[in-house]
Amino acid sequence: MTKTLAALTLSTALVALAAPAMAQNQGDWTVGVGVGYLDPKSDNGTLAGLDTDIDANTSAIFTVEYFVQDNLGIELLAATPFSHSIALGGTDLASTKHLPPTLSLNYHFATNSAWKPYVGAGLNYTIFFDEKSALGDLDIDNSFGVSLQAGLDYMVTEKGAVRLNVRWFDIDSDVKLNGTDIGTAEIDPWLVGVSYVHRF
Repeated sequence: MTKTLAALTLSTALVALAAPAMAQNQGDWTVGVGVGYLDPKSDNGTLAGLDTDIDANTSAIFTVEYFVQDNLGIELLAATPFSHSIALGGTDLASTKHLPPTLSLNYHFATNSAWKPYVGAGLNYTIFFDEKSALGDLDIDNSFGVSLQAGLDYMVTEKGAVRLNVRWFDIDSDVKLNGTDIGTAEIDPWLVGVSYVHRF
């Protein structure tokens, strides 16, 4: 499902490139508010010798972007906390929350239509907190990694747009239980977001 949405967003963006150019101007700001569905990859590695599965979650997402040049913006992604259950060997034994602040450089393709695609790359710092486990004291290290994205805005007014966005995060975190290393959680999630974005 998530990979299908990613492919659809990318293909739609490429089709929109055929339209004539119209710049998004240097000095513009945009603010976005929406919801995001975060879906970790299916195989999350091995912890304490057991196969690990981290479930998906939905949360509010927020973006602020400043255009440093025409069509080129620096964007900050923030969110309310995502919550995840962690299954070891098929049994839910732990949980955690995280925040995913991400700074990206985005290129918005110039079009002369209501459809405005873009792509971006950046750095993500994932902050884990409120870790709980039936097995003892759980600690998940914060993670620093790359993030890639593609999105498509549909202009509903001169300054407002509905945005479909797909992101991928490289998130690998070392995990300790009762102070002992038990492995690395390989999360690497997709985030599918729908937002309203307003330009100032």
